[in-house]
Amino acid sequence: MENIKELADEIQRERILRARKMDPADKLSAGFELFEFACGISRAGIRHQFPDATDADVERILRERLDLHARLELGQWKLKE
Repeated sequence: MENIKELADEIQRERILRARKMDPADKLSAGFELFEFACGISRAGIRHQFPDATDADVERILRERLDLHARLELGQWKLKE
């Protein structure tokens, strides 16, 4: 198990070193690609949760979830007690 942790740590270090060498435009592009990848995974999850949802429904739910996340990050939304 320790070998797996060491391997994971080494992979993470290599990713960080590669990211540090990237120019700003490449970093921005990589961030956009990562966001699009995450949205694709989220869409798949929404389709699994709501199998009868239309494409428009999936996009609406995704936007609602992104908006909720943004409000939570900004502290503009509180859980009801």
